[in-house]
Amino acid sequence: MVSRPVFKRLFAPPKGSFFLLGVRGVGKSTVARETFPNATRIDLLDEQVFQSYLSNPELFALKLNAERAGATIVVDEIQRLPNLLNEVHRAIEDRKQRFALLGSSARKLKLAGTNLLAGRAAKRELFPLTPNELGEAFSLPRVLRYGSIALVVAADEPDETLRAYVELYLKEEIRAEALVRNLPAFSRFFPVAALSHAQVINASNIAREAGVSRSTVQGYLEILEDTLLTLRLPAFDAKLRFRERALPKLYWVDCGLARAAMQSWGVPSREEAGRLFEGYVFTVLRAYNAYRRLYDGIFYWASSDSVAIEVDFVLVRGKEIVAIEVKSSSKFSDGMCKGLRAFKVLPGVRRSLLVYTGKDRLKTRDGIEVLPFGEFCATLQAGTL
Repeated sequence: MVSRPVFKRLFAPPKGSFFLLGVRGVGKSTVARETFPNATRIDLLDEQVFQSYLSNPELFALKLNAERAGATIVVDEIQRLPNLLNEVHRAIEDRKQRFALLGSSARKLKLAGTNLLAGRAAKRELFPLTPNELGEAFSLPRVLRYGSIALVVAADEPDETLRAYVELYLKEEIRAEALVRNLPAFSRFFPVAALSHAQVINASNIAREAGVSRSTVQGYLEILEDTLLTLRLPAFDAKLRFRERALPKLYWVDCGLARAAMQSWGVPSREEAGRLFEGYVFTVLRAYNAYRRLYDGIFYWASSDSVAIEVDFVLVRGKEIVAIEVKSSSKFSDGMCKGLRAFKVLPGVRRSLLVYTGKDRLKTRDGIEVLPFGEFCATLQAGTL
């Protein structure tokens, strides 16, 4: 039997009940097993279990009543039967039971109006593996090619796993959950949206390429976000002397999923690698903020007149700002700092960082720090950003 790698996750559960959301294969069930080895497990992905509670929700209540007061209970794929949360609510209130509610989509939870148990359960998210979590298994070229979802990292044939993943997503998350009425239209939209990874969203262009209406594109983008595949990054209103972009940028949660959605295989091209690297830095930033609470908000900033004058990530913490530009180049050139220089005149900018794939840590005469990706991740790990 081939042993699978074991990754030490940065995620730490809150003290009470909580939702743990994340795309399929990211490792939610594994984290729950390792964190709560003695917990009662209810897996709604098991079709027999799902059908029994679908036809008779009272059985779920009886199951909870059979557990001791104060017991920890893990419910996997809770979004499949969001009406069960009424009984979860009752069990938390009456029996002080603790729940880990795992889900790969927030859409049906929102549509059901559950409001995530009205604050009685914290909301947490699990992300693809960071370099620190991957440890010795980390390889940036491999991550940019295949991503860092635990299921794919552990696979013997990552390409085939990613192909199957996309097919499963379209089949189970989209068709089986009836999220769209027109699956062929969504299937056309899917790869076009992946081509927009790490780019400003142009709904009109996406609509034209996918052969759907602009309003349909907006709805489909919401589905991608609700099923945790993507996030829209808002623009930062700096009110500088430039005309600033206002539309959000689209980021996929994982390099491998974005590439699989657009049917891109093999070694990424130089242009593709640049967007993938920027996207992975964003995923790492989101992961560390979810696990360590490093900042209050994240944005991007760009001039509408020049693509060279932009800042990929603007982290806001109180009245302080950290500006981060990402370059996939292994060689530094001063021209990479145009956006950071234009932005650093803003009051409150505490640090200006350029993250690249080179080996040397540098600092420009006007104070811009140039960090290799590994050192940048070490900064996040230490909480000294």
